[in-house]
Amino acid sequence: MTRRVLIAGNWKMNMLRAEGEALASALAKDFAVGAGADMLVCPPATLIAPVAAVLNGGAISVGGQDCHMNESGAHTGDVAAAMIKDLGGSHVIVGHSERRADHGESDATVKAKAEAALAAGLVPIVCVGETEAERDAGKAEAVVEAQIRGSLPAGATETGVVIAYEPVWAIGTGRTPTIDDIAAMHAHMRKVAGSMLGSAGALLLLYGGSVKPGNAAEILALEDVDGALVGGASLKAEDFLAIAAAA
Repeated sequence: MTRRVLIAGNWKMNMLRAEGEALASALAKDFAVGAGADMLVCPPATLIAPVAAVLNGGAISVGGQDCHMNESGAHTGDVAAAMIKDLGGSHVIVGHSERRADHGESDATVKAKAEAALAAGLVPIVCVGETEAERDAGKAEAVVEAQIRGSLPAGATETGVVIAYEPVWAIGTGRTPTIDDIAAMHAHMRKVAGSMLGSAGALLLLYGGSVKPGNAAEILALEDVDGALVGGASLKAEDFLAIAAAA
């Protein structure tokens, strides 16, 4: 089955308004409708509205980096999925390893957030990935499988959710697993997700973890890799566009 490649940029906690608008403008200038991949940017919550205004419904979509599991309420500092949708968002990242580690988010929390995203009309990008110690212990596939089984939202379909595999030890380090390791993990992920969803032939599986122009083509050529979740390289228009062009 042919799946449309998705190149998603996680801007994390970077940039003020002028910088975000400039980056969005540079990306929009050189990324055209009908390109070989779909492009998504996930800026900080403060920048979703201005970035969406710059992109103006064009070829590049906008998403959030996190959402709360509840629709509204006394949750100071949190953002509801419907708020992201209201600002023009189409996707939201949930369960990123930095949220799991820094904020103690469990699989159950991630699942609840993904369900909130679906209810608001957003596509959740559910992040999974093992630590270096877990990989060295031979537990990588078991850890990722448990995260998928515990984090995928009830009611998900293979076209309504995205899974991003990010080995924790490779994020922002410049290190990546071998091509064989990435291929094996993504094949395993599709098998696990398929057992839950009934079918996973159309499910998008993204790879993240030090993706850059120099390694993007080799990674994106793998059968079960349907795109990338890009961190640092997504903050530079030239690099991010080069990754998309490699698809």
